[in-house]
Amino acid sequence: MTFELLLAHADTCRPVLHPGLDESALHSSPLTQSNPKPKRLWDALGDLDDLRAQRWGVVYPATPAGERLLELIEPLRELRQQEQGGAPARTYAVTPGMDWEEAHRWKARVLGSEQVEEQDRPRYLLVLGDLDEVSLELQQVLATDALVGRLAFANKEGYRAYVAKVLHRAEAPSPADRARLLFYTARDGTDATELGYRKLVEPCLATCIRHQRTGALPVEPPRSLADDGTAEGSSIGRFLAHAAGEEPAVLLSVSHGLGMREGGWLSAEDQRALQGALLLPGHERLTATEVAARPFLPGGLWFCFACFSGGTPALSAYAPWLGDLHRDGAGRVTRLLPRPGERPFIAALPQAALANPEGPLAVVGHVDLAWSLSFNDQGRSRHERFLGVIKALASGRRAGAALSSLLRFANETSASLTSSYHQEKVALTAGRQYSASPAARAHLWMLYHDLASHVLLGDPAVRLPLKHGGMR
Repeated sequence: MTFELLLAHADTCRPVLHPGLDESALHSSPLTQSNPKPKRLWDALGDLDDLRAQRWGVVYPATPAGERLLELIEPLRELRQQEQGGAPARTYAVTPGMDWEEAHRWKARVLGSEQVEEQDRPRYLLVLGDLDEVSLELQQVLATDALVGRLAFANKEGYRAYVAKVLHRAEAPSPADRARLLFYTARDGTDATELGYRKLVEPCLATCIRHQRTGALPVEPPRSLADDGTAEGSSIGRFLAHAAGEEPAVLLSVSHGLGMREGGWLSAEDQRALQGALLLPGHERLTATEVAARPFLPGGLWFCFACFSGGTPALSAYAPWLGDLHRDGAGRVTRLLPRPGERPFIAALPQAALANPEGPLAVVGHVDLAWSLSFNDQGRSRHERFLGVIKALASGRRAGAALSSLLRFANETSASLTSSYHQEKVALTAGRQYSASPAARAHLWMLYHDLASHVLLGDPAVRLPLKHGGMR
């Protein structure tokens, strides 16, 4: 088995890692710790789509700029307060730059404060600001059991446009009867995208077609575009045409994300514009420009599977492991990872799509390297981890509730990893040798980060505007 990486250079469009790393790479990984288990704050028995039961709140940076962001989304806050029966939408000002430990302490002390009745704590949490304003670590800690989304735009017009779009869809006089379900694969001839097509897209598509025909999945007949670049016209044109149409749709796309130019970034602005954009067949690049002003998945939801498609962290989770792998492929990847002192950021592509009045209501992207492990676990297709999200979104579930089914697998993996360290400590205390395979532990560690790095961009309470249980 190999671990394929969905990352390509932004200038030459050549894949960074080809072929992928083989399984022996896990045997030398210097892994010594796991992330803490999530602390549950809510009763999971309630209806996750019911804001009266789950509540909605805002997390924003405790800065003057953060206060202005709170003002910009006030119409959205008023809408959510109405949906939860007039109960106040709580707001939480947080210190920028929290690390993992600080995030866990804040969650326990503030969000989990016993001074607030459990039923009044918001489970839906909208984070405002970029990754240097409210840290990715805090978002991921909250997402272990809360339903979290983030809004981050380069200017106030982006926030205003997004809020206006959500309110417009909430008040739509004629919601759709059924959703459209779309699949897209950039079959550019690389092992990574071919594996994504065979192990993720094809089995998800086949299952959705079967369930649609039996009535178990109330959607229009699913459509797939596996673009190998041989059809007439441009790859960008085919992709945008596939995602066009007035009826709301859910789109799962698989492609390489763009990373550093082989010659290095021209500037910080160059990096923020291109990192996380998508590589399509024919070395065409789908950037923020292409989705900013034309109809693109209007009123829909986009699951974008590619490296850095959601954003770029301050430190890649894989940096220590790749740095200790003495093989050429790992070195090529390491040179493309964030450097100390660089500003973390949400990718420009989803920002542009969300700010587009005729764009999607939410985007699920990846905020680190995106490997094939999450859907190809030890040679076995694990497409069901993603199938549940796609079906839930297409059925009209709120975006945060739908993504929680994928993050549940991350939590289960984290629990297995924590148990492994506990059993090792027990064995050492008893004077016994611990027999677990380091490679098995490394496998769990890598799987956890690959799953947990999927983030929701947009309000986690949005859903497709459908007649049955839609946004009305």
